[in-house]
Amino acid sequence: MQQRLNSYLTRARESFGAFTTGQKSVAIIGSAALLIAVFLVFRWVSAPSYSPLYSNLSGTDASAVVDELDAQGIPYEISGGGSTIMVPRGDVYSTRIALSGKGLPASSDGGYSLLDKQSLSTSTSQEQTNFKRAMEGELSKTIEAIDGVDTAVVHLAIPEKQVFTDEQNPPTASVLVKTAPGSTLDEEQVQAVVHLVASSIDGLDPKKVTVTDATGKLLTSDGTDSGSGAASARSKQVKEFQDSMQSQIQAVLDRVVGPNNATTTVTADLDFDKSVTNSRQYGVTVGAPPLSESLTNEKYSGPAGGQNGAAGGVVGPDGQMDPTATGNGGPSKYTNKTETKDNAVNETQEHRETAPGAVNSLHIGVVLDATAAAAVQPQVIKDLISNAVGIKATRGDTIDVTSLPFDRSSEKATAAELKQAEAADAAHRRNAMLRNIGIGGGIILMILLAWLQARRRAAARDEARAYVVEQLRADAASRAAAIETPALAALESSERDEEESLRDELIALVDRQPDDVAALLRGWLVEPRS
Repeated sequence: MQQRLNSYLTRARESFGAFTTGQKSVAIIGSAALLIAVFLVFRWVSAPSYSPLYSNLSGTDASAVVDELDAQGIPYEISGGGSTIMVPRGDVYSTRIALSGKGLPASSDGGYSLLDKQSLSTSTSQEQTNFKRAMEGELSKTIEAIDGVDTAVVHLAIPEKQVFTDEQNPPTASVLVKTAPGSTLDEEQVQAVVHLVASSIDGLDPKKVTVTDATGKLLTSDGTDSGSGAASARSKQVKEFQDSMQSQIQAVLDRVVGPNNATTTVTADLDFDKSVTNSRQYGVTVGAPPLSESLTNEKYSGPAGGQNGAAGGVVGPDGQMDPTATGNGGPSKYTNKTETKDNAVNETQEHRETAPGAVNSLHIGVVLDATAAAAVQPQVIKDLISNAVGIKATRGDTIDVTSLPFDRSSEKATAAELKQAEAADAAHRRNAMLRNIGIGGGIILMILLAWLQARRRAAARDEARAYVVEQLRADAASRAAAIETPALAALESSERDEEESLRDELIALVDRQPDDVAALLRGWLVEPRS
């Protein structure tokens, strides 16, 4: 194995020695570039991915954390002006646990940790202040957890509790949000921040929460139900409805008159009022039995007896007999009849709520290209769209379809620019490909020329070596034939050793300087013999 390796190294050294100065430079530069590229790729692959360990650290905490990381031998990076420390992604949680066990970071700018240092001597006002600061810190940390939020500052105004509720001032809150570069908060995220703060403070109305970005732009509007820009939310809903209707109409027109041959405008008036209707109706069912019935019948006839001692008298105003009164003995008659019936009555109660978002009116304008839609009647398009989107004349909906010539100059200019850009890109790609092919072909040609030259030199070296060996053998044979006496055997042996040594030196000379030896042999061959 070692002999084979030595043989490979010897061949490589011989091949490199056969290169010219330019070929050696190209080989050295190419090998160095390849090694550098391999090193950079290996370094990029082996480099760990860093993630934030702690952010917004004070100088004292950052110094303590860095010292502990150095002591544990954990690699780290410092960013954010020294307030953010980053460690390899796989070591984030284990490092946090290890540092937490050592009490790092030691200080805290807010949060519930402010309440840990309270004592019995703390006054009521100080407790309220610490509680407000703790809530502000916790809300700031929670809001910073939202995607896109870099820093958040929360200020709470919590008035003191009053004895009477009508004298109680409501709490308010303000939030300052700094987003990450290139990102903004949408309506849903702003509303989430508002309700997050309002739900965390007792008695805080969402309308009393304001959100502002780092540029000073107010992200919420006052006087709305949600406190998060209901007017803009309604505008967004109207826009989405109009865009949906416009896309439906445009899809129909593109199939009829072709793409880019019609334009559509939709204006919708939506009703965002919420209405509640309560109604009650009564009805009588024929033949239904009464729910309750009472009947009273009282009848009296004839005078009362007097001589027989029977009861008699005159009926008083209350319907009872008055024995002190005496009748005249004439006929008398009394009748009292009372009847009460409660009949069943059908009652229907209805409670109806109308959800906001109904369409009050819809107005559509369509413009067709006169050239492309020459064979299409505008009335046909009008009827088609009316039936497709449900135009109601009683509701006040309108639709207008007009044919006008379109200005195609901008489209032609844009198409020409795109064509030129595509041609330039194609030419750039073609030139890059040709350049790469040329560079690759040049490198291959240089390698091929170097290989051919090395092979030619090796062949010349082998030819010279063979010629020298043959000449030496011929001289040795002629000298051996000329020796006739055994006395000269010792001399012949010594001369043979000298010849072998000389032959080895010549072979080594041929290996070191094959071109010079070949040129010398050619000179010998072409020299005229005297």
